[in-house]
Amino acid sequence: MLKEALLYEKIRENKVSCRLCAHNCKIPEGKFGICGVRQNRDGALYSLVYGNPIALNIDPIEKKPIFHILPGSKSYSLATAGCNFTCGFCQNWQISQITKDEDFKVTGERLSPEEVVSQALTYKCESISYTYTEPTIFFEYAYDIGKLARQKGLYNVFVTNGYMSLECLDMLKGILDGANVDLKSFKDDFYKNTCGARLKPVLESIRYMKKLGIWVEVTTLVVPGENDSEEELKDIVGFLADVGREIPWHISRFHPDYNMTDKSSTPVKTLVRAREIGFNAGLKYVYTGNIPGDEGENTFCYNCKKLLIGRFGFQILQNNIRDSKCKFCNTVIDGVKL
Repeated sequence: MLKEALLYEKIRENKVSCRLCAHNCKIPEGKFGICGVRQNRDGALYSLVYGNPIALNIDPIEKKPIFHILPGSKSYSLATAGCNFTCGFCQNWQISQITKDEDFKVTGERLSPEEVVSQALTYKCESISYTYTEPTIFFEYAYDIGKLARQKGLYNVFVTNGYMSLECLDMLKGILDGANVDLKSFKDDFYKNTCGARLKPVLESIRYMKKLGIWVEVTTLVVPGENDSEEELKDIVGFLADVGREIPWHISRFHPDYNMTDKSSTPVKTLVRAREIGFNAGLKYVYTGNIPGDEGENTFCYNCKKLLIGRFGFQILQNNIRDSKCKFCNTVIDGVKL
């Protein structure tokens, strides 16, 4: 479905300037932005994927991963085709990168925002997650769903690369409850060469979300030989601690995929060491991902160190948080609706 885009302006010679993300695409007549789903038609910018989700699932919210919003609840999860990054290790490349093909045709179901919210309620979900691909690129759709969801008491969560503009985040204030932001590296060269982007806008988004009162969790996929040095892990942790020690950091294990099938999986000891680095820098909550059964999946009280939430994969085995407080020492545990 065609939908006139938000956050753009008309400029000279029938071009438009997209202000949705940090790419700031200048798009000539008939052409697309880097995301491949926003097109200039007769001097106006349109979203081509509004109301056309390509992926729909009922997920445990822990799968996002989000560990500090409504733990143990179900989240209605959706995505449209497309992304504004070109990550070589993308695990959802079949749907995120198809818009880069010259013969791409919009695919997916037809589902209005009202129908999305209705289905979320029918399946007894407590939140809607905009995930799998980059939610910023289907912003108009997510925005309309999000407004309706809030009216019905549902929470809204972005799983994002954090490359949206600050203007976009301003529009999401009061609608977006939380986000898991991929902080893929702390090197600009990594972002340029691997993702087709830059580091600085991602850091700015994380800081701005915190300022707006959006709950933030951060994930770093640790890729052997790319972003796994102790120096870089300390740089990431130092940034997060400066923004807010309560930000949960998810350190995820890499598995070969897409254009990085020549690399091996991340050694478990690398993630264990990264978790130590995080705690040593003062972060309250640090998690290891893609290692089912590892104690790094669990939430511990940062005060008394006792087990609060025991997990196996996406399943919660026990929960010792009561009214957002540790059952054992009454310390307030950070998050939303714990």
